[in-house]
Amino acid sequence: MLPSHTVENYLKAIFQAQSVLAADDLVPMGQLAAALGVVPGTATTMVKALAESGLVRYEPYAGVRLTKAGGKLAALVLRRHRLVELFLVKVMGMSWTDVHDEAEHLEHAVSDRLIDRIDEMLGRPAVDPHGDPIPGPEGTVSSPAYETLLTCPLNAPMQVSRVSDQDSEFLRFAERHDLRPGQVVEVEERDAAADSVRLRGHGERVVTIGARAASKVLVQAARVAVVLLLVCGAAAAQTPPPAQAAAGSARPFEIMDNSFLVEEAFNQESGIFQNIFGAVRNGGEWSAAFTQEWPVASQTHQFSYTIPFGSLGGFNGVGDVLLNYRYQFWTEATGRPAFSPRFSLVLPTGDDLKGFGEGSFGLQVNLPFSKQRNDLYFHWNAGFTLLPGVGSERFPPLVAVDDVTLFTPVVSGSAIWRFQPMLNFMVESVLDWPHELVGPGLVERSTAFTLAPGARGGWDIGDHQLIVGASVPITWSEGTTDKGLFLYFSYELPFRR
Repeated sequence: MLPSHTVENYLKAIFQAQSVLAADDLVPMGQLAAALGVVPGTATTMVKALAESGLVRYEPYAGVRLTKAGGKLAALVLRRHRLVELFLVKVMGMSWTDVHDEAEHLEHAVSDRLIDRIDEMLGRPAVDPHGDPIPGPEGTVSSPAYETLLTCPLNAPMQVSRVSDQDSEFLRFAERHDLRPGQVVEVEERDAAADSVRLRGHGERVVTIGARAASKVLVQAARVAVVLLLVCGAAAAQTPPPAQAAAGSARPFEIMDNSFLVEEAFNQESGIFQNIFGAVRNGGEWSAAFTQEWPVASQTHQFSYTIPFGSLGGFNGVGDVLLNYRYQFWTEATGRPAFSPRFSLVLPTGDDLKGFGEGSFGLQVNLPFSKQRNDLYFHWNAGFTLLPGVGSERFPPLVAVDDVTLFTPVVSGSAIWRFQPMLNFMVESVLDWPHELVGPGLVERSTAFTLAPGARGGWDIGDHQLIVGASVPITWSEGTTDKGLFLYFSYELPFRR
């Protein structure tokens, strides 16, 4: 049987209906008929034809389920539909509330070749404008774990990931109530008697919606994006005296204490301390960190602290504070990079129930190396963050589960070009494997790669130094791409003369 428009519509409807069922459950014929707007007898006749073609498994008086071949065809129809929706929003400028019906028509007309070109042009997106996962060209579909506004934890930041009802009226309702994918809300209260849910969203806005509407908004736990800032705070490395420049290299860099994401391997000079502030804005949210670094008796030993803070869903909070010690193991010399390992104690100062930290003491270790080559400086790091004893209190109802240990390794590198004595261009990259608590006693590991082109410049004012900088971190993680803006400020001055 050729996949006609009718066949494709039936396969897609069965696919969507069975996606919320257990692995072997059948889709009732009455439910399928209602989804397609036909009488049950018409649906049964078509399903029998699909069964004869090997696309579905049909059991009279029980229901229907796709075979492997039928599932692949249905996924490819959904792929066309969802990529067309995203194209209409991103390229044609249409509202996300209006593209579903248009895509219903176009999904049968576009060729696979055109769809692959649209996919490439849009950057291989993972989800459509409504948050639905876009199947791959081989018919594979990711199945992320979601909760709804009816089941998610109370008083915890949740990011809207998907809106399951594609009706344009409901989508406009979601838009009016700040429930588009990517927005962050907290469920403050569920009133069973009134069949309602009270939410607090962006800018402290409080709204109440019905339980039925809440069940159509799929969410995932939102975490404050302070990882880059914690790296930034610890990465503010210090300028070695001119005598430390490797023999045969160009003159020492005038700016050597102000990397953003990749740590430099130089401690603070004796008698000099530094104040560092970094902030990043991404997806409508912002986070920041303040770091202060002090030499201890000499340049060999350095103590610093990092205080992260940010805004999530209109709420402000402080994250987990770092207390840092760094040892200048090697200074830079001919044939040898500078090396200064850092050990940090993670303090559970943030409110983990609101996403500001993990609620556990921890250890962070980083091994930075640095080497100059004329007007270029290269830095590379390897390290990890270890958080034992992370509890699941943020996921009600409370159940007896063991605490978990989170282990996140990271490697990074950067190249910095001295364009002018006090103006540097830079490219930094970070590859990490975040380990996160996603449910009671349940952990999940993902992979994230960040590339951040940027620049830094400044002024020497007597024995003080003022540095400003900016970069554009672009992060690829699990099929999604996020872009942000990172701003940097540093003020270095003597504490004794």
